[in-house]
Amino acid sequence: MANIIDGKVISAQIKDEVKEKVAKLKEEGREVCLAVIQVGDDPASTVYVGNKKKACEYCGIRSESYEIPGDTTEDELIALIEKLNADTAVNGILVQLPLPKHINEDRVIMSIDPAKDVDGFSVNSVGSLCIGRKGYRSCTPAGIIELLKRSNIEIAGKECVVIGRSNIVGKPMALMMLQENATVTITHSKTVDLPSVTRRADILIVAIGKPRMITSEYVKEGAVVIDVGIHRDENNKLCGDVDYADVAEKCSYITPVPGGVGPMTIAMLMHNCVEGA
Repeated sequence: MANIIDGKVISAQIKDEVKEKVAKLKEEGREVCLAVIQVGDDPASTVYVGNKKKACEYCGIRSESYEIPGDTTEDELIALIEKLNADTAVNGILVQLPLPKHINEDRVIMSIDPAKDVDGFSVNSVGSLCIGRKGYRSCTPAGIIELLKRSNIEIAGKECVVIGRSNIVGKPMALMMLQENATVTITHSKTVDLPSVTRRADILIVAIGKPRMITSEYVKEGAVVIDVGIHRDENNKLCGDVDYADVAEKCSYITPVPGGVGPMTIAMLMHNCVEGA
């Protein structure tokens, strides 16, 4: 049976480290401030925003919350972002996604000052990652790197397969694993014979967005399996992209859902906020 990589424990360690850094900055007379913008009242977004506020409170980071109506125009939203860009007291700006359909997400992300892009989604942040320069790292992939390192799992020289090529997880994940000297393959919906590719992986990172799609057929004996997905099944229970019960019998390490990758995303957001300060 696989060892469980406990994201709750590791994320708590990171938040405690952030809390210490925030306290030191306060002693120097500097405050860390995150501005969070939520457009509309999507229930899942409300939960995520609430969790971010709680994490800020725990770490000693001041959070400014902007909950604006769903019919806010794109120009009105960008005007708010530009106001926060100019506010020297604000270190980080986060716009909760997804946005209403009438708003262009790319234009909104591009309007955030790269120095305050704590989500790590901007072209500047992704470009810095691509060429190995310092910069904000997308929170979920950065959290996965921390899960692996703090679980003493060797990355250098290992074969890593990433399932999924999204801008938020798949692509930055592959680049970060490459920086850690893994040999990386990105797979996606057009990959031919997916199981034969994923069975090569020493480290398999799954961000495909389909509940329990990845079974033991896709996994090499003794592999490390990281499950980024989160869904509700037919019994309204949370599950991931990986069939946990089936795969846990075959792999060496696995992240559970919930309690694996999820808590790390917010912990790394807090880390990025302090980096911004």
